[in-house]
Amino acid sequence: QVQLVESGGGLVQPGGSLRLSCAASGNIFRLSAMGWYRQAPGNERELVATITSGGGTVNYADSVKGRFTISRDNPKNTMYLQMNSLKPEDTAVYYCNLKYLTLEYWGQGTQVTVSS
Repeated sequence: QVQLVESGGGLVQPGGSLRLSCAASGNIFRLSAMGWYRQAPGNERELVATITSGGGTVNYADSVKGRFTISRDNPKNTMYLQMNSLKPEDTAVYYCNLKYLTLEYWGQGTQVTVSS
């Protein structure tokens, strides 16, 4: 089956930056829409950003517009989330999501903590 592995999370000060990566196995990555989701303690999992298979269309949650950038490198089977101007409310576990036809896969998540 497809495996998704997130990396790049950590502890950062408010106003700082982090770059998350999602590495995918298999050969369907380039055909798949991808997304980043996050879940903070006590909250529902929420959509952060999505990107189409070719990277031509991106969408962002209002809370991250202008601060986060989603991208992908299909030859590397990798998706990224560049997070700038981080706020404490960005603290969450960030999950990678892949959708291909009727299939959906999730990574294990990577913790992002924004705190002074």
